[in-house]
Amino acid sequence: MRERRLKNEINVVPYIDVMLVLLVIFMVTAPMMTTASIDVPSVSKSAQAPAEALQVAIGEDESLALMDNGKSSPLAQGELAQAIQDARSKDPDRPVLIVGHKNVKYEAVLRVMDELQRQQVKRIGLLVQPVINAGK
Repeated sequence: MRERRLKNEINVVPYIDVMLVLLVIFMVTAPMMTTASIDVPSVSKSAQAPAEALQVAIGEDESLALMDNGKSSPLAQGELAQAIQDARSKDPDRPVLIVGHKNVKYEAVLRVMDELQRQQVKRIGLLVQPVINAGK
């Protein structure tokens, strides 16, 4: 009498067939998918900035200045947190606007936003200049 031996091999051919079918399905459907578009508001639609807002100005060389009621004071990189706390001590709900030079790096704006969020500033905005259509 002959003993039967168990085969402990895995047949991978069906798995390969399924993977090839899925690959074809994804290759056919991928070009048909529409990409999401982000509707960024234009400058002409921007709201008027609040008059009582603090303004943190970022220069082209990433220098900082705090503008409060028309008075501008230059700041070092580490002085921003203390200056914001001092300026908002009377009114903690006072909004803060970031005024960035048009050639400033996006990373510099994000660093300032991050610091403002660490100081629990709830209302942060970006100040923009409205476009004036001259001659059109």
